[in-house]
Amino acid sequence: MSQITARIPDDLLESLDNAAETLHRSRADIIRQAIESYLEDFDDMGVSLERLRDPSDETIDWEEAKRALLNTN
Repeated sequence: MSQITARIPDDLLESLDNAAETLHRSRADIIRQAIESYLEDFDDMGVSLERLRDPSDETIDWEEAKRALLNTN
């Protein structure tokens, strides 16, 4: 496993320490989980943007979508 070093503001470090204490986990565990979550979201955003840019992807009118979701006329 690799190790990295990062500089973070004191208030962020304090929040990190509070979270670690509350969750009974190490700073490294909290940071690792946060990075994993961020990267999953980043990947999901990339897929979403790719799909939005796909000219062959079907689109529907917002009012039509709203009616379908709300089941109104």
